[in-house]
Amino acid sequence: MSVSKSRTGKAGPDRSAPAKAKKPEAGEKPARQDAAPKPMALNLPAAKLSEAMQTYFAKCDDKIGFVPNVLEAYAIDNAKLEAFAAFYNDLMLAPSGLSKLEREMIAVAVSAENRCFYCLVAHGAAVRQLSGDPVLGEMIVMNYRAAHLSRRHRAMLDFAVKMTRESYAIEEADREALRKAGFSDRDIWDVAAVASFYNMSNRMASAVDMRPNVQYHAQAR
Repeated sequence: MSVSKSRTGKAGPDRSAPAKAKKPEAGEKPARQDAAPKPMALNLPAAKLSEAMQTYFAKCDDKIGFVPNVLEAYAIDNAKLEAFAAFYNDLMLAPSGLSKLEREMIAVAVSAENRCFYCLVAHGAAVRQLSGDPVLGEMIVMNYRAAHLSRRHRAMLDFAVKMTRESYAIEEADREALRKAGFSDRDIWDVAAVASFYNMSNRMASAVDMRPNVQYHAQAR
């Protein structure tokens, strides 16, 4: 795969048309899947980024060693990138009654319902890192009900999954179950906001075939 210079000055994937896959012969091993993926399937030109977004990309590179492909995908439009990054940072990193781990757990449980490859890989890695428990990360990816969760976390994920499956069916009894598990009304707002955000993100990622950076697969194993 050819590469082009990224906005941070490092080599990044070219967004030209993908090469045709080689048809495997009988008995041949499947091709490895660890080549650097394109950020998404749409061939759209990158926008000129604002100084703030260039700094944000450089910060990602310095902190985690790469720019997440979801940001590269949104970089087709600087205004959309700024809006996405601001909303993500507010939901996932700003002060909240929910811990960072709890917010990542919601992201994974919602993404599992939606079968979003990008978010399951990226946020599954975050759950492994923040919890220090690779098994928990894998359980939430596969089926959070198989995990030994606290009453608080089970109630939280049950609510997020019900929102994902049938948000119209949410009623006072569902909110009361969260209160009984120790969540304040502001916490319930945050649970709902994070679940809503990932339902939107999952659908967008699947629609344009966003591909997670290969680095996520090996993190916190």
